[in-house]
Amino acid sequence: MFPACVSRRAPALLAFLACLLFSACSTQPPAATLQRTRSESFGKLPDGREVQIHTLRNKSGMQLRAMDYGATITEILAPDRNGNFANVLLGKDTLQPYLGSFPGAASTIGRFANRIRNARFTLDGREVRVTANAGPHHIHGGREGFASKLWSATTGSDRSSSFVRFQRRSPAGEEGFPGNLDVTVTFTLTDDGEVRMDYTATTDEATVVNLTNHAYFNLAGSGDILSHQLQIHADRTTVADKDLIPTGPEKDVTGTGLDFRQPHAIGERIEQYRQGPNGYDHNFVLRGTPGKLRSAAKATDPASGRVMECLTTEPGVQLYTAQHISGRPDGSGVWPRHPAFCLETQHPPDAPNHPHFPSTVLRPGQTFRSTTAYRFSTTR
Repeated sequence: MFPACVSRRAPALLAFLACLLFSACSTQPPAATLQRTRSESFGKLPDGREVQIHTLRNKSGMQLRAMDYGATITEILAPDRNGNFANVLLGKDTLQPYLGSFPGAASTIGRFANRIRNARFTLDGREVRVTANAGPHHIHGGREGFASKLWSATTGSDRSSSFVRFQRRSPAGEEGFPGNLDVTVTFTLTDDGEVRMDYTATTDEATVVNLTNHAYFNLAGSGDILSHQLQIHADRTTVADKDLIPTGPEKDVTGTGLDFRQPHAIGERIEQYRQGPNGYDHNFVLRGTPGKLRSAAKATDPASGRVMECLTTEPGVQLYTAQHISGRPDGSGVWPRHPAFCLETQHPPDAPNHPHFPSTVLRPGQTFRSTTAYRFSTTR
């Protein structure tokens, strides 16, 4: 017989031994040992302000890195069908290329993504003039839009995800837009392989808001994206002029090279669009109810087996095939033709000048909300 003191401690002793046995047999490290977030210096701006870069990890080894400058994602490491990881996003490992207007930056775009004709619109009976930075037109927030601003950041995690949350105030008059706009964008990486982008904004004066992220994806990790299979859940596109600005009507995609209702290789019909955009640069009107998260598109790289599904609450998505950086130096060589594709989820371009388009007007007391998610997986 054991002494009374041992007998009283037996349940605790057995529990301790069981815990040791479970830990020895488990193939996954305890969730508490996984360092899901890390923040460190990424360099300094010319005025001396420090830029931090934040790393998010999940239990499968996926990694997302995003920096304060431009609320920009610099890396998404995703596995192929054999478990080999590659960066599926155009990005750089140092700050300096981004300060030199790196053309493939996955930055947060605002206040207004895409174009506004003649850099002007009417709001509540008053003409608003914003920065003209694309000839006579406005594009992607102006000369110094959100992509070139230093944001404040916080990080956090739970047992199944990690996040970095960026915030900034866009002061009234910035690039010509009315109202002080308080903006938050949160990037979340989940254990299910999802990269989620949640945007919110509030204002103290009526203004317009259209936020997106200009991420350039290449699911192969290198080369071009012409063999990527792409499906877009849209029956119509907005008709645009030579400046790629909508003229008002929408067009059925049936019988055109814009019909991605069934999967097609991106390069299969791209030659039809060498005039004008010199590739794909088109706004698709998504099926479903704006404001509800639903599938917008799906891209697959047959060689690696990587799959990326895009879901959004936005009414549209702009497909862009990176023709402006084709053949340009990338720091270690030359970009191939169409080295990446963008799926910019957003309201239609030039929406403030088309009353029948989904409205981009935000008023005091209202909160702008938008969510886009990219779900990564693999095929056999």
